[in-house]
Amino acid sequence: MSDAAFRRAFGEQFFDRLWQLKPDWAIAIGYYKYADRLVVPDEAARAERLEQADRWLAELRRIDPATLGPAVRADWAMLENEFLAERWGLTELKSWQWDPSVYNVAEPFALLLDLTFAPLDERLRLFGRRLERVPAYYAAAKASIENPSREHTQLAIEQNRGALAVFGAELEQALEMSGLDARERAQFNERLSAARGAIEDYVRSLEALDERLASGAVAARSFRLGGDLYPQKFALEIQSGDTAEALYERALAEKDVLHARMRTLAEILWPKYFPNEAAPSGALDLIGRVIARLAEDHVAPAELLDEVKRQIPELERFVTEHGLVELDPSKPLIVRETPPHKRGIAGASIDAPGPYDAAAPTYYNVNPLDEEPPERAESWLREYNRWMLPVLNIHEAIPGHYVQLLHANRAPSLIKSIFGNGAMIEGWAVYAERLMLESGYGEHRAEAWLVYSKWNLRSVCNTILDYGVHVLGMTEAEALDLLTRQAFQSEAEAADKWRRVQRTNVQLTSYFSGYAAIVDLREQLKRERRGSFDLKRFHEQFLSYGSAPVRVIRELMLAEG
Repeated sequence: MSDAAFRRAFGEQFFDRLWQLKPDWAIAIGYYKYADRLVVPDEAARAERLEQADRWLAELRRIDPATLGPAVRADWAMLENEFLAERWGLTELKSWQWDPSVYNVAEPFALLLDLTFAPLDERLRLFGRRLERVPAYYAAAKASIENPSREHTQLAIEQNRGALAVFGAELEQALEMSGLDARERAQFNERLSAARGAIEDYVRSLEALDERLASGAVAARSFRLGGDLYPQKFALEIQSGDTAEALYERALAEKDVLHARMRTLAEILWPKYFPNEAAPSGALDLIGRVIARLAEDHVAPAELLDEVKRQIPELERFVTEHGLVELDPSKPLIVRETPPHKRGIAGASIDAPGPYDAAAPTYYNVNPLDEEPPERAESWLREYNRWMLPVLNIHEAIPGHYVQLLHANRAPSLIKSIFGNGAMIEGWAVYAERLMLESGYGEHRAEAWLVYSKWNLRSVCNTILDYGVHVLGMTEAEALDLLTRQAFQSEAEAADKWRRVQRTNVQLTSYFSGYAAIVDLREQLKRERRGSFDLKRFHEQFLSYGSAPVRVIRELMLAEG
């Protein structure tokens, strides 16, 4: 089959059918044809998804990938992985049974309210038609849950409470500003009331369930994925070609390398910050003392959001002046407080538009600290101190996630843009941190390199933590020792990471996996191209393949030369 024939088979009609089955995902990437649809997550919907995945997989495998060009052959491989992952998730992982947090209607509704792809009245009508099915959605959710983990039950309670904010005062104000007539408003409000009631009922049912799980009246599933499921999910999600165990072993070795580098930097800095005190003999104590001193310099809780906003233009100027990668000032980046329904996993994140609506704004979400206890806010700010906060902004924004996803939306292959590989996406953001420091951001000061090394150690320890917890049975005490004593994280950061590893699995390995693969590729091309290697060209070429797995990008770049 020719490349053109493949694209016809898995082109517009394929995606249109995909978005019928997954309208929430479609809204998130800017495809609004089915924005009025809310799929009720019942057994019939799962059976339909499984049947369609099997049909697509059979159709794909009728195509011999050897007959395709390299770029399209990569698309073939990504689709096969996607269909296999869909089947495995429905039939083996079954998170729809034990993870109540997969049920949350808020985000697509929030996007319909926030994005200006259509006039307000039209978006509210789409909103209203989706509202009609919210009670059925949560009824199906309750019917699907069986022996959940307490950790995922508590996350679902937290996030669905936050979901109510999407259906609150801002929505009511939008309705007042709209041109909907009296009949439409009455119908909208009736559906809105029923939707709020369904969410509140779901939260109450989960609170009661959590009490039964705590008492042992209902058997709780362990949050640990386990040695059977974890390697399978790792292979399908990370797509590196390596095993989870091999990445874990590499991370252990990298931790030792970073500790040695950090000891040298701490020895250089000790006389500056502790001029009248003998340095500790233990490497971890020495490093920890210097990092703790540097952590004292941070913004006040109320200044956090403003400081993030201030740093973004500074990072943009540095990237442009040093010719690291192309930026696009026409694509807005909006720094905001993380919406309540999205909290509970990470302290900062990016919400980027997809290729169908690439002009829509990208949101940089930062968790507010004003409602946190003072000691917890102080601990968080010590972690994201004067030296660390810029590294966070590099990772999430410039030239990290924000820049990579802008480039992904330009990729000629929708498959490579839409079926994004998490390890490539996170790996690029971690690589961006190293790139900026290598290029002189922070003026090559020992403080900047020490704190960066601590941040890089976080990516490494994410892998050790995730594999250790989900496969090897690492305890909370062992995890906190890894994070605080060996990775020098604050108590608040370590507590958040322990909560996160209980609520997610495999994703934490994506940072180190993708980063290591990108660095390996860059260093290989440097050696092979010697004097002709151009750093910006490498970045532009690498990013031009969308969010494909690094293994796929590597094959394409080596083939193209």
